Amino acid sequence: MKENDKNIENLIDRMMAETTLESPSIDFTSKIMSQVSVVEKSKIKAYSPLISKSTWIFIGICLITLTIYSVYAGNNISSFKIVDLYSDKASSLFSSIHFSRNILYAILIVPFMILIQIGLLKNYFDKKYQL
Repeated sequence: MKENDKNIENLIDRMMAETTLESPSIDFTSKIMSQVSVVEKSKIKAYSPLISKSTWIFIGICLITLTIYSVYAGNNISSFKIVDLYSDKASSLFSSIHFSRNILYAILIVPFMILIQIGLLKNYFDKKYQL
């Protein structure tokens, strides 16, 4: 194994001794720089939110309208045929499920905390990556 390695090293040494170092042409740098200047600079995209302000306004108006309707409609909501059809099935389906207080608190608090965390992380990353 060592004999073979020595033969390979000798072969490589002879090959390296026979060849000369190639040098680039005189105007090599200018050719490269001309090609670099031709390449179009990447444009920085301006931040655009995933959901636009007009969409948020529309969603807010829909939620407010739904809330006002549900408050003022009161007992008239059950007049819908769909509610009458599925209210008994839904109440019997969920009547057997009982949650402890800890689970109920978690169900109520966790979404609220997630919303707070999203707001804090958004502010953090806005300050960190401010253009």
